[in-house]
Amino acid sequence: MHPSEVNLYLVGFMGTGKTTIGRILAHRLGFTLLDSDHEIERLKGKSIPQIFADEGEGAFRVMEREFVFGGHPARRTVVACGGGLVVQPGMAEALRERGVVICLHASLETIMRRTQGNRNRPLLDVADPMERIRTLYAAREPIYSTAGTLILTDGRPMLDIVQHVLRAYRRDATEFARANKKPHGR
Repeated sequence: MHPSEVNLYLVGFMGTGKTTIGRILAHRLGFTLLDSDHEIERLKGKSIPQIFADEGEGAFRVMEREFVFGGHPARRTVVACGGGLVVQPGMAEALRERGVVICLHASLETIMRRTQGNRNRPLLDVADPMERIRTLYAAREPIYSTAGTLILTDGRPMLDIVQHVLRAYRRDATEFARANKKPHGR
């Protein structure tokens, strides 16, 4: 696979900018953008909060696994992954086997500001969303920090973030393509 075809997986906590930045990156790279949450909603014909209410978080996590293992193109795609996707056992490795993984990071205060009032986040539909953010982030941070190249999205102009992600993607895609080169004749 040529480095310019390697998929890019954006992971990180909710509110770190995965979909927004992913949209710009897909446009710049000439790739398709897929948001795992939106794809699951489309396939199931219901919103994430409805899935959580009707089937539970466990069923939703199975849907995320199905998306990763067979629900998206293997090339030329930017995938904005739901915040909990990469923290499931084996998922960080599964993404790294399929392409470049970049983890977007933001402060808890920024995450709270960006997610406030968003009704499509069932994990924050609690009395104290900031406490839930703190608890979830504390549990997920060790996985996020090792999932892929870490890029801070706090207090930086959008185009600066995009350029930083593009540089990291191009470097890592070259390495990915080299490591996954198939010998001729096989």
